[in-house]
Amino acid sequence: MHPSQRISACVITLNEERNLSRLLTSLKTIVDEIVVVDAGSKDRTEAIAREHGAHFLVRAWTSYSEQKNFAAECAGNDWVLSLDADEELSSALQTSLLDWKKREPKAAVYEVARRAWYLGKWIHFSGWYPDFQRRLYRRDAARFSGIIHEALRFEGQPGRLRGDLLHYSVNSFAEHENKVERYTTLAAQQMYAAGKRRWRGAVWLATPWSWFHNYFLRGGFLDGYRGALIAQMAARSTRLKFEKLGKLVEDGRRSGGTPTP
Repeated sequence: MHPSQRISACVITLNEERNLSRLLTSLKTIVDEIVVVDAGSKDRTEAIAREHGAHFLVRAWTSYSEQKNFAAECAGNDWVLSLDADEELSSALQTSLLDWKKREPKAAVYEVARRAWYLGKWIHFSGWYPDFQRRLYRRDAARFSGIIHEALRFEGQPGRLRGDLLHYSVNSFAEHENKVERYTTLAAQQMYAAGKRRWRGAVWLATPWSWFHNYFLRGGFLDGYRGALIAQMAARSTRLKFEKLGKLVEDGRRSGGTPTP
C-alpha cells in the first residue's frame, strides 16, 4: 500500500448508539483511522466510538456539509471515506476498498452503490437503488456543499467501487414521516435561499408526478407494499417542501424582508 492511500473514515453523529457500533465494526481492518464528529449526543455514542478506537470530537451542529468538511479537516490522511452512522460496509465493498488500497488511484473521487433497508427488507427498485454515493475522496480535491442532501463538489469524473454501502434508513413508518418533515423544512429553506419563489403550480403538478415517477417509472411496484409507501412518501415530501416554501415566501412578503424559518 502506498502511504498516500491510507484512509481516514469520517463519521458525523448525534445520538447514534443504535447504529454506530455496526458501522465501526465494518470498518475494522479496512480503514487506517476513524474520526467521529459529534453534535452533542446524550446517549452512549461517545463511549461506543472510543471503544472502537475512534478519535472523538465535538462540534456544535451547523449543517451536514459543514460537519462533514470539519471532520475531513481533522483527519490525519489525505483520503477520506465519508459515512453516516446508519450505514455499513458490505463484505463486497470491504474487499473492494482493500483492493483499491493496493493500486494507484485513477480518480480523485469514488462513488459506490447504496442499498437501503426499509421496514425490514432491502429495497431493489423505487429509485432507491443503486443510488450511487460519492464517498471516497482526496480531501484536497473535493468538499461537501448543500444544506440538505449534501454532495461532494469536485472537478473531473468519479471512479467507482464494487460492492454496496448498506443503509439502514428507516425502521418504522413513523420514523419515515419524521424524516420527511425534517428534510422538507430544510429543502424549503434551501430553495428560498436560492431565490426560488414559485410554488403553487409545483404543489399540484410535481406532487402527482413524483408518485407516478417513483411507483411506475422507477419500478416501485416491484418492491411490493414498501414500494407503494416509498412512492407515497416521495409525493408527500414534494408537496410539503413546496408548501413550506410558499409559507416562507408569504412570510417574507409580509415582513418585507427575509423570514426567520
